[in-house]
Amino acid sequence: MKYAVLLLLGVLLATTLLSDAQKTKNKLKSKNKVKTTVAPQVERLVLQKAERCSATKCKLPDCRCSDATLPRPKFKGKEQEIPQFVTITFDDAVNAVNYAQYDLLFNGLTNPDGCPATGTFFLSHEYTDYVRVNSLYNAGHEIALHSVTHGDGTDYWREANVETIESEFGAQLQILETFAKVDPKTVQGIRLPFLQISGNNTFEAVKNLGLTYDASWPTQQFKDPPMWPYTLDYLSVQDCQIGACPDAALPGVWVNPMVTWTDTEGYSCSMIDACAYPPEDDLNALFEWMLENFNRHYKSNRAPFGMYLHAAWFSRGRNNFAAFKKFMHHLTTYPDVYMTGISRMLEYVKKPVLGQPFKSCENRVKTQCQPVHCNVQKTSTKETRYMSVCDKCPVVYPWLKNPLGLDM
Repeated sequence: MKYAVLLLLGVLLATTLLSDAQKTKNKLKSKNKVKTTVAPQVERLVLQKAERCSATKCKLPDCRCSDATLPRPKFKGKEQEIPQFVTITFDDAVNAVNYAQYDLLFNGLTNPDGCPATGTFFLSHEYTDYVRVNSLYNAGHEIALHSVTHGDGTDYWREANVETIESEFGAQLQILETFAKVDPKTVQGIRLPFLQISGNNTFEAVKNLGLTYDASWPTQQFKDPPMWPYTLDYLSVQDCQIGACPDAALPGVWVNPMVTWTDTEGYSCSMIDACAYPPEDDLNALFEWMLENFNRHYKSNRAPFGMYLHAAWFSRGRNNFAAFKKFMHHLTTYPDVYMTGISRMLEYVKKPVLGQPFKSCENRVKTQCQPVHCNVQKTSTKETRYMSVCDKCPVVYPWLKNPLGLDM
């Protein structure tokens, strides 16, 4: 009996000692454990419903109502003294073929102030030659964003949340800085593929990324007289051609409205290559058509005139390129017409004056680019991609979640 009691006492003692040892071990483990810092979830601000715009509250340079009115009331009666801006933009990848066309179009052209004529290039990532992007950048052209993936159609962009849009364009900023040596501070605008905005999400992403403007929103109602660029501090009155359109107050975010052209049958088209009934393939007919659309701006309120297209349009007709080039050269004969990038034009809209719009030419530091040619794999498809980049090849093809092409 006493042996049984001793055995029971021994088991209880061993259990107690084991329990105490385990507690001590857990305390030491807890004490020595390296604590990981979990980044707090940043709550997005709840957007406020935009109110109707009032010119008494919304004042330049930070705010402008959405309308076709002159930049300043005192300009009334002096419309012919307002400088006419022409913004020529090209969408999608830059490659050897279209780069040569761009060079032929802009080479040697200057504005009335002696500064070089420039355009805006909304770049999509895939198949882009970043060495040639660097050349465009160093020539003074505006480099802007058109997304990394280009998406799988309009649904992708219509349903895109803020995070998706930030990922697409934020990654592209990193790609441009790394592989084209483009200073990200000079990149200010975006254009959504297919011109498919996603309501407030698009413009909230623009604001979050520290960008200035979006240029994806066409207008048919505000074309005669044409609409001026404006901010989203207050509710926009622009017609919503490709919804959904924003209805929130987003102070400081600019909209460069895509004032539509009119084709030969009277239909509106947001981009030149989207016109259903262009003129016949004749040099003079195409030139006169461009001039007619231009005069709707030049002979009215002088709102910026946009020439928006894809370079592929040049190969659709035998005279398309020649007519476009002839028209650009014709613009240089005006004493008050300025071909600039959109961001440069917006500088004027913020601080409008009569006569010469700027006191000096745009001063941009050129960046050095040592061209290298790369053969890398696109990890999602296992396809081979050939890239021309500045200085150093990526390990894999840059893409979303790996914009620098690192070995993950």
